Amino acid sequence: MNQPPMGLWRRAWWSLYAIGTGIGLLSWATFLFIDKSPGTSTLLVGAAGTALCTAEAEHVAERMHYPKEYGTKVGGFKPVFDWQMSLHLTLIAGAFSEVRLSRSLRSEAVPGLWAARFGASRVKRLLAALAGGFILLFGARMAGGCTSGYGISGGLQLAVWNWIFFVTTFISGIATAFALFGRVPASAPSTDNRLES
Repeated sequence: MNQPPMGLWRRAWWSLYAIGTGIGLLSWATFLFIDKSPGTSTLLVGAAGTALCTAEAEHVAERMHYPKEYGTKVGGFKPVFDWQMSLHLTLIAGAFSEVRLSRSLRSEAVPGLWAARFGASRVKRLLAALAGGFILLFGARMAGGCTSGYGISGGLQLAVWNWIFFVTTFISGIATAFALFGRVPASAPSTDNRLES
């Protein structure tokens, strides 16, 4: 079996300390240059709000919520392509570049652990992923922030409520994983099919 090269940019796994340091530096940079904390859950909501503000300007003008959420200090509405859009695009580009360089890109329509517990149906897996994504985004918007906004940015500022959120996120995530999958059996099928470039 060919082992992937182990240069810095070709590692399949990076040190948690290096990743944490990188996130901290990114947070410092965003606070310093744009006076914002890193966050990702607002992008889709912002894009939908901007589209509505463009298509139904009169309807929006009659409701204070929209100008407050999507308006700018100089009038008009925030553009769809802003710093959050740039963050999303660079996250996608960075993740894709890393899996290509490390040769760890996997072709996995249905993960082995999921298949062992719920079967190999792609449709069932897709529907579950869509439902989970919807619940995740709905919860983030209801809470007013996501794990990156609350957990990382707030945690770096030592905000008590953000630390409470972070701890409960891990507890509920572990509980949900056990409820869905239980203990992983030793004979669980492996789906580590690497695509060699």
